[in-house]
Amino acid sequence: MQPDTFHALHLAPGTTLHEALARLDATAQGILLVTDDQGRLLRTVTDGDLRRAALAGTPSTAPLSALPTAHAPHTVNLQASQRDVLALMDAQRIDHVPVVDAAGRAVDLVTRRELSQRVYLSSPHLGDDEVALVQEAFASNWIAPLGPHVDAFERELAALVGVQHAAATSSGTAGLHLGLRLLGVGPGDVVLCSSLTFVASANPIKQLGATPVFIDSEPESWNMSPQALTTALAALRAQGITPKAAVVVNLYGQSAEMNTIVPLLEQYGVPMLEDAAESLGATYRGRPSGSFGRLAVFSFNGNKIITTSGGGMLVGNDAALIAHARALSTQAREPARHYEHHEDGYNYRLSNVLAGIGRGQLRVLEQRVQSRRAVFAQYRQALAGVPGLRWMAEPEGHRSTRWLSAFVLEGEGALARRDALLDFLERHNVEARPVWKPMHLQPLYAGCHYVPHAPAATGAVPSLASSPPSAGSPRGPTHDVSRALFEGGVCLPSGSNMNAAQRERVCALVVRGLELMVQTA
Repeated sequence: MQPDTFHALHLAPGTTLHEALARLDATAQGILLVTDDQGRLLRTVTDGDLRRAALAGTPSTAPLSALPTAHAPHTVNLQASQRDVLALMDAQRIDHVPVVDAAGRAVDLVTRRELSQRVYLSSPHLGDDEVALVQEAFASNWIAPLGPHVDAFERELAALVGVQHAAATSSGTAGLHLGLRLLGVGPGDVVLCSSLTFVASANPIKQLGATPVFIDSEPESWNMSPQALTTALAALRAQGITPKAAVVVNLYGQSAEMNTIVPLLEQYGVPMLEDAAESLGATYRGRPSGSFGRLAVFSFNGNKIITTSGGGMLVGNDAALIAHARALSTQAREPARHYEHHEDGYNYRLSNVLAGIGRGQLRVLEQRVQSRRAVFAQYRQALAGVPGLRWMAEPEGHRSTRWLSAFVLEGEGALARRDALLDFLERHNVEARPVWKPMHLQPLYAGCHYVPHAPAATGAVPSLASSPPSAGSPRGPTHDVSRALFEGGVCLPSGSNMNAAQRERVCALVVRGLELMVQTA
């Protein structure tokens, strides 16, 4: 429902029945909201009410106030959830529920039709080849976590990314775990990690007994801040510490600033594990995402730009490292007749069936990228006039996949406005999410060091020996980019299989939801 349509549902009690019928036809919502001059909801009117009035002989020139007195309208307040609305609809056998604010003003309307048509954040989108490839796996009886589809999937993805070797894994998280272990991460080590990311980027560090140091984002691309990384590396060197690795995340389908980050890490002798879980298909200055690190990881989870239902891939140019990854992912079994093990391993290999899905998905990757970029472009155009809304930028030299279309609400009270918008969208059966909650704000990582995007004092090398900056410290919220992005950040539905009606529906709801915040502030 467009914002103008919702406003058109409001009629004064003096509106004639003829005018009301014309408005019902024009708005096509099946309901009108009769409100007083303060916007307070007096009653609702449906086409059934108007038909009954006509049958009773009420003239079409009569005002709505002449209709028989109706029971108080069934409404919910602004705190009502989608579940609350649906329960009221079912209990009262109605298909429309007005939402009223604390003053009784009609500020929203939820319909049963939209509650039956959910818009997902990022649902799987299959192509034409996946079924045939899976059937091939079944026909050949290759349904184990090995087989020709796995081998082919590894070759094809490596070629697409521009690296020499790849090892398919059961998940992107498994690939991250393997990658860190192959880089020698263990108890007592320090590993640098983007703070604005999903927890899977950081958990393998902790699980290997190492200590993460979290790095803030930079404001433009939202990825790891080279400025904060410089500060962290200098501070650690001053303490005689060389990080064992750096997990650099490519957020929401966009590469980090590799032209700055790669030489900086090389200068300090720190190998990079590129977390490209969200960025398959993206490029940075013409080079594919996932081709910059000593190792890199992709995810094929169900919500990613292409999916194998669940799966991942560890890639790199070091043949020995990838061969070791394959060995570790199959319980580190030695090539002997019996089961011989010299080191501990994991059950991390991808199945041949799922690899078949992945091969089919790879064939439509560029189409998926173009579709998601088109979704973002439509959102950006439709919401161009909304004040205080800043989209995740695409800096020069970047080509983002726009895996998720993300924006940040800026200004005072961003967190409350973000939550209000998310609640509004969910009430209308649209799945949206906050931007990732940064790792340095997670209870799991309380006490870990965090380096914000802040200018270091001239000639000074900050120490990481003390506790991280508190929320009230000068180096906390003032320069804490990832915190601000989390507090105001929203990820909208971005699936490549969204149709035009769904995209228009989301655009209209975002506009109306933000407008509602202004009305009820």
